[in-house]
Formats: sequence, C-alpha cells, structure tokens
Amino acid sequence: MSPGSPFSSPTPAIHISACIEPGAQLGAGVEIGPFCHVGPNVILGDGARLVSHVSIAGFTNIGARTRIFPFASIGHEPQDLKYRGEPVRLTIGEDCLIREGVTMNPGTAGGGSHTIVGARCVFLANAHVAHDCKLGDDIVLSNNVMLAGHCQIGDFVIISGGAAAHQFVRIGAHAFVGGLAGVENDVIPYGIALGNRAALAGLNIVGLKRRGFSRESIHDLRRAYRALFAPGGTLKERAEDVAAEFAAHAEVQQILDFLREGGERAICMPRAGKEDNV
Repeated sequence: MSPGSPFSSPTPAIHISACIEPGAQLGAGVEIGPFCHVGPNVILGDGARLVSHVSIAGFTNIGARTRIFPFASIGHEPQDLKYRGEPVRLTIGEDCLIREGVTMNPGTAGGGSHTIVGARCVFLANAHVAHDCKLGDDIVLSNNVMLAGHCQIGDFVIISGGAAAHQFVRIGAHAFVGGLAGVENDVIPYGIALGNRAALAGLNIVGLKRRGFSRESIHDLRRAYRALFAPGGTLKERAEDVAAEFAAHAEVQQILDFLREGGERAICMPRAGKEDNV
C-alpha cells in the first residue's frame, strides 16, 4: 500500500471506517471499503471485495472474488413472519457480481434453512433474492428483479428488469424471462416467458446460439417443443410421446425431467392463439 493509504493493513485491505466484528473470517486479498459492516459469522472468500457501505450479517459465506457494491444488504434476517431467530444460512458462490442495493436473505426452518447462490452470477441494482431460494451458476438478474421465497433458478437463466417470480416457482436452465414479467408458474428449461401473468412464448433460441448449441440440437428442441405444446391430448400424454421420439436427445430429456419432477406451481403454458418463438 502507498503511504497515507486509508486501509488499515495490506492483507486483507480494510478501510479504517469499516466495522469488522470479531469472529468474521477474511480470506487472502479481501478488500473492504468505507463504511462496510461485516458480522461475526460471515466468511469472505479469497479476493472478495466490498466496495463501500455494504452490510453483511448472519451465517453468510461469500465466495472468492465476488464483488459487492454500495448499499447491498446481504444475509440479514429473512423476510418471513414465521422466522423466530433460528440459525439460518446464505451461501454465495465464487466470482459473483452484486450491484447497488441488492438484497439477499438466508433460509428459514420451513425451507431447509439455507439460501444458495451459485458461481459467476450477476445481480444488477436492487434485485432481491428471498429466503430459501436455490440458484444455479451463470445466472443474470437484471435491475429490480424480485425472487420470492423458495424459488429455484437453473444455470444460465436470464431474468430481465422488473420481473417478479412467485413463491416456489422453478425456472429451468437456459430459460429467459422478459422484462416486467409476472411469473406465477414454472418455466421449462430453454423456454421464454413473457408478460404479466407470464406465458410461455417459445424457446430461447438466441441464448442457445450464443452458448454454442448445435444447429441439430436446436432443431430437435424446436420439434420437441411443438409436440409438447400441440393441441390435443394432455401434457402428460404428449410428454410420453416426446420421450419416446427423443430418447437420445439430452436437452429434450432435460425438459421432460423438469416436467416429471413437478413442484408447487403449475407449468407455464403458451397463450392460446399466440404464435410462439420456435
């Protein structure tokens, strides 16, 4: 550090105005900027950086190299009226980006007591991750996205600005949710959900191409999608037909597994008479 640096020591680098409570565990190369507060049960992985005015509480584990920007509130008590002060946890993976005003809550006893966020996720300003959510890797939550309690979000999901997900909603891997969508039902992997209330609007073709899915895989996903959501019969019957036809196609089987697993919410379906993006 240069002479006159505002940080108290080079490893980790802690601004003199920050409050680090006894018991907090700081990895190598951690940087904690002005007016941050780190609670006694917090773990900051190697190279984590709190820019300024960040408040981290509870049994919270922040992964290596994760950056957190001003006025984020991480790990404070879950916003659940049933919470009675029991020990609950929040785990955030490596290389995440958490921008201004983001809030993330730990779990509750009724939901496994643990909120989990994967690696390389991006949370833009004022996004909210509620208690007991389970998020995979490489997810993007844009500005003002709201995840209610117990949501499950798969890898590579993108949720656009101002969208909200109902409690217990599942959003499958590689799905895309449009801006201001109100998602009250489960969104299949690779799907697009648009509107309020959100309806299925086809496949995330742009995302699939950007992530290097082959032309053949995308073509098969299109055919499977049209068969799954064709008129006539029940979704279960159509899923059985698709399972037989695409037995060797991993991405189609991923959609079918998602349908079989089920959850607390119904499946988000296409809007009647609306042409889908397939």
